[in-house]
Amino acid sequence: MSKLYPNRKSLRLKGYDYSAPGFYFLTICAHNKQNLFGEIQNGELTPNQLGKIVVEEWIKSVDIRRELELYDWILMPNHFHGIIAIKSPEICRGDRLVAHSVMECEIQIPGDQPVAPTGPKSKTIGAFIAGFKAAVTTKINTLRHTPGAQVWQRNYYEHVIRNEPEFNRIKEYIQNNPMQWEEDCFFKKIYPSISGL
Repeated sequence: MSKLYPNRKSLRLKGYDYSAPGFYFLTICAHNKQNLFGEIQNGELTPNQLGKIVVEEWIKSVDIRRELELYDWILMPNHFHGIIAIKSPEICRGDRLVAHSVMECEIQIPGDQPVAPTGPKSKTIGAFIAGFKAAVTTKINTLRHTPGAQVWQRNYYEHVIRNEPEFNRIKEYIQNNPMQWEEDCFFKKIYPSISGL
């Protein structure tokens, strides 16, 4: 095996079906954790043009992918946090997710399900993230006249939210993230971010 492609450890739970209905906490980082998307001032992010593209594409996600429901999210200078839900007929009323339907029970992480084939299948977290990152990258590179430039880190972080107390803790973390920016593990004091954008 060539050393050009080192073995990378997967961040996903082995055997978990990432198309399963439920709530997911996602973190997506800018390439090399660069402060691309704006600046934190007085505990709030002021997005630049690149940050506005990220927000616009996140909000458009539910129009494109009807199986998703967006919950709390926050854009930071070099990363993005969001809670999403994958809906299913069993937990929908019309076209909207009934949140308590998932939250009333603990979400179990199966250990013996078959592993999905390589690459994200349709209507999964992986497919959603791939589409979101591609749309943002295309628009940002068009704006900057930088075709082919990387905007995002190769992977993303995800956490399956198993119950309502966990959902509430993550929601609070997202809401307080800008106020705690200098203590954040992704903090890089490189201001201003991208000048002129």
